[in-house]
Amino acid sequence: MCARRSFSVLSAIALCGLASTLLAQAAQEVENSLGMKLVLIPAGTFQMGSPQAEEGSHADEVQHEVTLTTPFYLGSTEVTQAQYLKVMGKNPSNFQAGSVRESDASNFPVESVTWLDAMEFCRKLSDLPQEKAAGRVYRLPTEAEWEYACRAGSTGPYAAVEESDELHHFAWSKGNSDNVTHPVAGRKPNRWGLFDMHGNVWEWCRDHYQSRYDQAPVTNPTGPKTGTEHVVRGGSFLSRDNHCRSASRLGHLPDHAAIDCGFRVLLQSSGK
Repeated sequence: MCARRSFSVLSAIALCGLASTLLAQAAQEVENSLGMKLVLIPAGTFQMGSPQAEEGSHADEVQHEVTLTTPFYLGSTEVTQAQYLKVMGKNPSNFQAGSVRESDASNFPVESVTWLDAMEFCRKLSDLPQEKAAGRVYRLPTEAEWEYACRAGSTGPYAAVEESDELHHFAWSKGNSDNVTHPVAGRKPNRWGLFDMHGNVWEWCRDHYQSRYDQAPVTNPTGPKTGTEHVVRGGSFLSRDNHCRSASRLGHLPDHAAIDCGFRVLLQSSGK
């Protein structure tokens, strides 16, 4: 009896462990009601910014240690024109069907959107009945969350390559884009399964832009509380390679709309 009881307890523990593992594996990616896939990004510490010796680096990219204490889900791709149209009821993009080679541009990144547009998209997406029922809340990533996800554990200028002449395998930039956007996920992903973190379109972040980082170690930074501009990251199809680096950053007014500016969303809560 004792042996059987011990075996049963151990079996139950093993089964619980297996169930936990399977649940953890299943939660590596979430697909929402739009068919948007979001990848789990683990908590961690990284060096944000770039060393002064990095080619193309700027004074506003002061390298410093950042810790993110909470895992989050990030869109595996930039928000597409089809997804934006479904939520917002309009498509402001310049590169729509007829303006690019493809007859259907629905899987191209939405662009010509302002920071205000991107924020409103997140609000409306969170308010969709299926998303509310699942307890999912969306927002733009902070600048630190964006760079951490882009780097995916890398420390060089680019997340998936060491040399810029290999960047074309992972990015649509000025050298290979023919001066147009391209369908999302058309290049290789980084190590965490995120596509187009380099190039295609610049991506809005939640933070106000500041000219220089705090050089001290910091935890869960959200940028300055006030400011006139907001951060964009990642470079675009019009950018030279060194403007597509993991640390590359610009600031734009919140009502700025450009043919090379889009965004991706962060899932704040993966469920109830």
